[in-house]
Amino acid sequence: MVLYVKAAEILDKIENKEGAIKTLVYNSKFQNIKQLYALVCETLKYAKILEEIITSTGLLKQNKLRMNVAKVLVYDLLIGRGVKCGGSWKALIMKHRARLQAALARLKIKRKVSRNEDLLPKASQAQGKQPPRYARVNTLKTSQEDVIDYLKREGYTYLGRASSLEELQQLSGKRFYCDLHLPGLLVFPAKTDLHAHFLYQAGHIILQDKASCLPAFLLNPPAGAHVIDACAAPGNKTSHLAAVLGNRGKLFAFDLDPKRLSTMSTLLLRAGVTCHELANQDFLTLNPEDPRYSQVEYILLDPSCSGSGMVGRMNELTDSPGSVPAQRLQSLAAFQLRCLNHALCFPRLQRLIYSTCSVHEEENEGVVRACLREHRRSFRLVPVLPSWPERGQAPLTQCLRASPGETLTNGFFVAMLERRSPGEQEQEDELTSDEDVTSLPANSDVEAESHDPSPLEAEPAPTASKKKRKKRKKKPKQQQEN
Repeated sequence: MVLYVKAAEILDKIENKEGAIKTLVYNSKFQNIKQLYALVCETLKYAKILEEIITSTGLLKQNKLRMNVAKVLVYDLLIGRGVKCGGSWKALIMKHRARLQAALARLKIKRKVSRNEDLLPKASQAQGKQPPRYARVNTLKTSQEDVIDYLKREGYTYLGRASSLEELQQLSGKRFYCDLHLPGLLVFPAKTDLHAHFLYQAGHIILQDKASCLPAFLLNPPAGAHVIDACAAPGNKTSHLAAVLGNRGKLFAFDLDPKRLSTMSTLLLRAGVTCHELANQDFLTLNPEDPRYSQVEYILLDPSCSGSGMVGRMNELTDSPGSVPAQRLQSLAAFQLRCLNHALCFPRLQRLIYSTCSVHEEENEGVVRACLREHRRSFRLVPVLPSWPERGQAPLTQCLRASPGETLTNGFFVAMLERRSPGEQEQEDELTSDEDVTSLPANSDVEAESHDPSPLEAEPAPTASKKKRKKRKKKPKQQQEN
């Protein structure tokens, strides 16, 4: 009975927008987190169908049950693996079993389907499909060839480098590919569980979504470089950066959450990272003129975001464009823009990657446009990975987007900025000069979430360079008058 009480409580909190599913489940302190998480996610997926069945049978009118309690019980009875409790609730739900089953059967006949999953909207069916299992080879400890040989000795079949996303979709059993876009990334069927595998436990492979591997791969700092990972926890991108550096150079990693930083320290130790310097510090408080960062030429900025791109959070129900308050998105975008503007103040910076696991334009192209409006004479937006199938929203097609349907990954966004040469700085960026920029609030409060600092003003004061440009636009009018 405790399972259903906890699940119903979490559904109540989700409806009241009190947190993300994973956060609420882990904070519940329920003994079997995996079981609770699965029940909540599956109930959410079938919520509308369950509500229709419960309403049509009059279950709530005849019994003292709340809707969300009824949903989790009816889900397990009709769609799950059976009701997992005893006592009065089980007796009650079993009493109405025949009526509930009949209501489900009538619904299938009405919609001309035979399977429960076919009752779901097509968008939900696509969202519910898990992307493949990705495992990044940790070159600090091993090589791709050694990992493949080890897996082959365990009975896995290596199919070589994939040539299309369709091949990855069709994976099954103990077969795996090397990814077609990212070197050193192995791809397994979606339900492959490698958490208990020796290669993972020993840090030879890192279980990391493909989209999450893009930032470090695209930043590509050379060995010996000084790099900042601005919002670093939980650390997968940090360990990837260290692997790209070959543990040579300096990797400054910052995060505001001490618990996440502690977990990250353990992860980096297992991964064999030695070139890092962790700090429990707000990136926005760093002084770009500090001599410690005088050689920093590369920055990876993956700030806190809505997380709306994460598969498994049932975002079609909890993070759809209409369900995330506009004020919340504006607050996040203001914070993200401030981080991005701050990062571009480091005097030796040559290349920066900005990324989010959000699907919202406000946090992605909107932030990049606002930043370029201020810094376009010093930095330019660089086209990346032309073979990638999903691009940023026009006109910022130099950026990358990722999604379960298009790229078989979590929802993600990546933009690369590079410093212009002195000659280039005088050239006007045609791409952004006349673009409308997303309006961000001057002051906004971001709710406490992971390591979000309180965002301050989002719109910097106009620079001298802007005033000069305005004067240049007036010259032709003066010449005409003369």
